[in-house]
Amino acid sequence: MSLSQLHFRGFAVGSGDPVEFWVNDGVITFERIAGAETVTDGGWIMPGLVDAHNHVGIAPGLGVTIEQARAFARQDLQAGATLIREVGSPVDTHPLDDDVAGPRFIRAGKHIARPKRYIRDYGVDLDEPAELPAEVARQAEAGDGWVKLVGDWIDRDTGDLAPLWPENVLREAISVAHKLGVKVTAHVFGTEALYGLINAGVDCIEHGTGLNDELIATMAAQRIGLVPTLIQVENFPSIADGADRFPVYQQHMRKLYADAPGTFAAANEAGVDIYAGTDAGGFVEHGRIVDEVVALAGIGLSPGQALDAACGAAREWLGAGGLGDGDRADVLVLRGDPAQDLSVLRSPDSIVCGGHLV
Repeated sequence: MSLSQLHFRGFAVGSGDPVEFWVNDGVITFERIAGAETVTDGGWIMPGLVDAHNHVGIAPGLGVTIEQARAFARQDLQAGATLIREVGSPVDTHPLDDDVAGPRFIRAGKHIARPKRYIRDYGVDLDEPAELPAEVARQAEAGDGWVKLVGDWIDRDTGDLAPLWPENVLREAISVAHKLGVKVTAHVFGTEALYGLINAGVDCIEHGTGLNDELIATMAAQRIGLVPTLIQVENFPSIADGADRFPVYQQHMRKLYADAPGTFAAANEAGVDIYAGTDAGGFVEHGRIVDEVVALAGIGLSPGQALDAACGAAREWLGAGGLGDGDRADVLVLRGDPAQDLSVLRSPDSIVCGGHLV
């Protein structure tokens, strides 16, 4: 019997409906496989979790090797994340695709920023904003359907967060991406940069702590995704504490932190599409996707909605499949229904990634 031939029978998370399927050569099938190893007979079954904002190629003060990135990815996998959207990395992590028992990746190439307007050596620094469209085309080639812009960062001349790109350049760059069949996401903390990005047709906002009612309404209407990285936002006070040279920036970051729960609750109430992402790789350790799901419930999402933000809705958004015939076999087996009690996510009975029992 091949180890990749597996059998699942139990209840679908969320609906409670009976579900039964098999796995052969890493994909799901509804055709019975005689002799397949039964992973569960009566457990609660769902697709693997999605970490929609993760950086396995980044660690504080460390030039990450592929083997270190592999270890970070396995930490995330042990927490149930079988799909990682890597939104920017100085390291090309495509060699990890050869890890047949590792998470699937959807990448955004390197961050695109300006000199002294982002973390040193993390991305590509463009001397002139006009270079952005051409660089977007280059990073589209390096990624897997996404490009990552740094939308705002501290401006040392003004001493506060400020946009990196004029709106006309953003419009051209995002148009280039869309013509190439690629989506664009942007790191944004404050409010000012959001206007240009949203007006230019950006597809997703990372963090988004500076959103206001006007911008929220536009995001909801245009189906622009939001990945709020709540467990990263918890680091805003310490980020502010380390910026003594810039008191205006410090005050701004502390206000964004204080306002964040209400801001994100308003986005949820307005119908903005919200997805779970940890921002692991910098201030946040890997393997914390469940913490992010629980944090989403803390801003007003129901347990089912919070779970969907890291599973069904996120997979549909990324075109990743779920538990359908022919889908990659990324499966969690649980002792209860996390749509009712998120805590059961912390101790899965089984994690199957690409058809392999982890």
